[in-house]
Amino acid sequence: MTCAACANRIEKGIRRLEGIQNANVNFALERVDFTYDPHKVSPEAVGKKIVDLGYQVLTEKEELSIAGMTCAACAARIEKGLRRLSGVLHANVNLALESATVEYNPAEVQLADIIKKIEALGYHATEKANTGGEQEERKQKEIRRQTWKLILSAVLSLPLIWSMISHFRFLSFIWMPHLFMNPWFQLILATPVQFLIGRQFYIGAYKALRNKSANMDVLVALGTSAAYFYSLYQVVLWSLDPHKTVELYFETSAILITLILLGKLFEAKAKGRSSEAIKKLAGLKAKTATVIRDGKEMQIPVEDVAAGDLVLVRPGEKIPVDGEVLEGRSAVDESMLTGESIPVEKAPGDQVIGATINKNGLLKIKASRVGKETALAQIIKVVEEAQGSKAPIQRLADTISGIFVPIVVGIALLTFLIWYFLVSPGHFGSALEKMIAVLVIACPCALGLATPTSIMAGSGRAAELGVLFKGGEYLETTHLIDTVILDKTGTVTVGKPVLTDVIPFGVGERDFLRLVASAENFSEHPLAEAIVAGARERGIALVEAADFEAIAGFGIKARVEGREVLVGTRRLMNQHEVEMADGLKLAERLEQEGKTAMFAAIDRKLCGVMAVADEIKETSRQAVYALKEMGLDVIMITGDNERTAAAIARQAGIEHVIAEVLPEGKAAEVKNLQKQGRKVAMVGDGINDAPALATADIGMAIGTGTDVVMETAEITLMRGDLTGIVDAIRMSKKTISNIKQNLFWAFAYNTLGIPVAAAGFLAPWIAGSAMAFSSVTVVLNALRLQRAK
Repeated sequence: MTCAACANRIEKGIRRLEGIQNANVNFALERVDFTYDPHKVSPEAVGKKIVDLGYQVLTEKEELSIAGMTCAACAARIEKGLRRLSGVLHANVNLALESATVEYNPAEVQLADIIKKIEALGYHATEKANTGGEQEERKQKEIRRQTWKLILSAVLSLPLIWSMISHFRFLSFIWMPHLFMNPWFQLILATPVQFLIGRQFYIGAYKALRNKSANMDVLVALGTSAAYFYSLYQVVLWSLDPHKTVELYFETSAILITLILLGKLFEAKAKGRSSEAIKKLAGLKAKTATVIRDGKEMQIPVEDVAAGDLVLVRPGEKIPVDGEVLEGRSAVDESMLTGESIPVEKAPGDQVIGATINKNGLLKIKASRVGKETALAQIIKVVEEAQGSKAPIQRLADTISGIFVPIVVGIALLTFLIWYFLVSPGHFGSALEKMIAVLVIACPCALGLATPTSIMAGSGRAAELGVLFKGGEYLETTHLIDTVILDKTGTVTVGKPVLTDVIPFGVGERDFLRLVASAENFSEHPLAEAIVAGARERGIALVEAADFEAIAGFGIKARVEGREVLVGTRRLMNQHEVEMADGLKLAERLEQEGKTAMFAAIDRKLCGVMAVADEIKETSRQAVYALKEMGLDVIMITGDNERTAAAIARQAGIEHVIAEVLPEGKAAEVKNLQKQGRKVAMVGDGINDAPALATADIGMAIGTGTDVVMETAEITLMRGDLTGIVDAIRMSKKTISNIKQNLFWAFAYNTLGIPVAAAGFLAPWIAGSAMAFSSVTVVLNALRLQRAK
């Protein structure tokens, strides 16, 4: 805000929103206070309105690590709790990553308050930025602890399982120690499993119920407690009358807890694998750097390198930070960033990127971007945000998970009553078994893991393929694209003019090119640079030129080895009365091919024609063909003239071309296609593409482009070629297919499992096994994406 009028405008804008009862904007404090009806409007909507009015809502975003979640209901409860906090604008809890992303207004709420709220809900929260390797160590420690609990639980449960299987007629031949059938012995074995090893389920259930919600722990605690306490009651009856026949279900509670612990252990290990992409990317970083400070060479941790430091990189070492080469020449392996296996030559003035490998020369680099500012750090940040974000398809699962447990408890009680009063009147044990089976098989873990694990695995694999999705929502919506608009320069083409044709008249090609390139050597024009580079690539040594003169819009004039050299347009030749009859038709043919033709005259006599072109990338035609095979409409858009654009389009296999379009016109063309009902992806690399990228349904930035473009786009193609578009769409399709598979099996599992259990066809221990392994199955299915080609 710049004046009181700004405050007044915001105030009026907010008051127009339905549900706003009062709004007061304080210009001096740069703050707005408002009263609202939460059924009609949300703080997020108010924030969006302020942004729409042309202002910015100052917020902070924090990543938190959360320990203690057991299922999707836990994540949903934390989300709801945080959203109720005044000042929290957005909260997204990811069960698979065990993390939360919270966006909040620091003027209203502090990070400490957010952490305190999570603690009050019964979980443990820490700042992700401060955990690092500590978080990984905590996870490993928890896995080790759960492993020991599982082993102890299995040892104590084994005699109970033994006694259970002896009841099966077809296994009656198995020897059974008489002690295993003793009720007191079974009670002694089952009690530590129930209350020491299973303590975590009681704690989780208590915290959930205290906060007026329910989760997996409630189901497990209810089911196993029912079996344990009914068995305890039977033991008391037996102790009063040892001749009485009693029904004991200690094996049910003990086996259930053991199986659930086994499933949780497998799940934790599988979830750890789903974040492999982040670990691989983080592992690319250099650990140390050799810097020169006060004339002394010293080795320091890479975190201590400051912008402006002089960094020495020897052959074979990783370049620790982003920077500029000051001294030395070398080939640098940039495959980790671009996917190109051929090393790139670097010389003074060239930019280098951290985590790339210096192959054969000593380089002295001036650090420009360090720590979180480096390209690799930004890539890791994008991947982390994508993995932690929530895809729209997950909202359905979240909604169901939030109300699922109370419904299941109701179904379980109804099942008990029907069996006890109608199916098997008075048979308490049988009714109890059916109720326990329903409680146990209905755990919503698989439902909660179905989407986030697929998003994590899919976005991680995409990053390995050089495709960075900014969020899960873009990974989900990219597969809907039916039209792809490609910018020409730097996207379809290399973006750098190269010398393509040298056609001399009456003079040798090398002599002709030596004279022309020597004359052009002083020019800074891109076409001149292309000619000079072309001569050097052919191994031609240049000589010193004299009397150089650049003639704007025409070309250049210089003296080389005592001879006058003219290089440029028809107008330059006409101005110096050079006869061009031999070259005009040739020049027209070259221009029809989309090339820029130039004439060269030596001592006022036409000696040849050259052509410079921005060639298409090697992979452009292959990518366009693949996009067409997928049924997509491919359009090229450019500011160039129609003849050049048509020639480039033909080479790339593109049939639809929109030429001579100004930068702002590109966004208008995108809107026109959207009005026709098309889902449009825009692919570009220049600042002039930013408006169109922002307008498109999906904006894809070529990774070799500018930071502005990469910031505007939803997807960054790190390799810099169009095959990344194909990879992005295929990865989106594979991920959505994987999510649908997970959700189908998670829904089908519960939909079929509950009635089957209620009908009495599932023993509680079988239900427990199925529940435990359903989550593992979902995670393992998601991990298939890590092998996607």
